[in-house]
Amino acid sequence: MRSVRVSRIARLATAALVAVLLFQVLHAKAQQSAGTAEAKQEVSANIAEHAPPVQPIPYSHRTHLAIGLECGMCHTNPEPGNLMTFPATSTCMSCHETVATKMPSIQKLASYAKSGEGIPWVRVYTVTSGVNWTHRKHLAAGIKCDTCHGQVAEMAAMSQTTSVTSMGVCLNCHKLHNAPTVCQTCHSWPAN
Repeated sequence: MRSVRVSRIARLATAALVAVLLFQVLHAKAQQSAGTAEAKQEVSANIAEHAPPVQPIPYSHRTHLAIGLECGMCHTNPEPGNLMTFPATSTCMSCHETVATKMPSIQKLASYAKSGEGIPWVRVYTVTSGVNWTHRKHLAAGIKCDTCHGQVAEMAAMSQTTSVTSMGVCLNCHKLHNAPTVCQTCHSWPAN
């Protein structure tokens, strides 16, 4: 009788020990996953909301990316590779010659195209004075557009949702990717 009771207690103790160990393993995995998710969020959101600038023509990245367009189809990176371009009016018209032609915004686009004038888009992110920035090096390193610009595919109007123009954010991202963090990486010194 005593051995049955000892056996039952031993089984309960073993089950309790297994439950505690399982809990600890799952908790550790959850902590590790949370740490990984935080580490993947390389560019933090802006602490204050930035309203999208008023553009000459309303444009929805959400709409255009949902139909399969990709960033590089509209935004090119000509020499010397510092900035990405805005799409040429002819690029937009390659679809909008037949798509949504009755919309006032597309009619305005067509008038820009007819006049040969570029659309005067308002840049959302600007490089801070004194910083030598190149999209080319970041693209070559495999950095994706949404890493720095946020979830553009969800934006009806492009706004500065991330704090990518902050020096601390740049340094953090460089550390995460084992990129140089010495001052000369991003800043030039005046000639003597």
